[in-house]
Amino acid sequence: MAFPNPYFTVFELMVLILSLAVGRHAWRRGSHVLWQLIAGMIFGVLLEWATIQQLAAYEYGRFLIMWGEVPIVIGVSWGLIIYTARLYSDATSLPGWARPILDALLALNIDLAMDAIAIRLGMWDWGLGLQFEYFGVPWANFWAWFWVILSFSASLRLLASRPNWFGRWLAPLLAIVAGTLGVVGTNALIVFILYPAGLYLPAIGLTLGGALALILALRPRLHVGKIGRVATAVPTAFHLYFLLTGLISGAILHPPILLLVSLLMAAVAWALHKPKPAI
Repeated sequence: MAFPNPYFTVFELMVLILSLAVGRHAWRRGSHVLWQLIAGMIFGVLLEWATIQQLAAYEYGRFLIMWGEVPIVIGVSWGLIIYTARLYSDATSLPGWARPILDALLALNIDLAMDAIAIRLGMWDWGLGLQFEYFGVPWANFWAWFWVILSFSASLRLLASRPNWFGRWLAPLLAIVAGTLGVVGTNALIVFILYPAGLYLPAIGLTLGGALALILALRPRLHVGKIGRVATAVPTAFHLYFLLTGLISGAILHPPILLLVSLLMAAVAWALHKPKPAI
């Protein structure tokens, strides 16, 4: 019997600990908030399953707990990232319609450091070699991350805005459906329409660059004291895990610029989430 990959096991343990901490935070805010967190995790599992069925673009390694081809820890991680990104954006001066965009950009900050190291650890495989596009990761992956977070976050915010049982209990369920449809739709757009038309890279660049430019133009300010520790703990844990395992395994040094990228993304995350002085 093959022993489980220790990097996978440590990652699953880390996500379990984060889940308990974030779940406690959500429960304290209300049982309906805990349901929103759980809905995000269910959405994460479903979007991975749907993407694999739709595109078969990547394959996961064997984790301890799997649902078919999908590691449960990946879906749970999606839920944690969505929940804590929303905590952060809700504590800014951004208008409500722009907050899902910031949520998506915060998630991309994690993935820019994570994905290239994860494939070198064997967590998943794009089957394209380690020199393809972004250190072995297709640029379309970042398009997908953006729309995954944006679709669910925007749907949940809109549907949960109703101050009744619908907003509290039905909205998260409908956000799972709307978010999954959004992911499948944007996957199809990039793969079956934009790529054949030669608009693959321009579409990705304009979408992500435009989103960043828009948020910067709005000049959001963070309201002091309104971010819980879990909003900082989740991105910090992901950055530290992939930085440390990348160094221990040597994966982050192939090529060495990956170390620079990881440190830069971790520095950006820290600059965003560090305690702000009162004005």
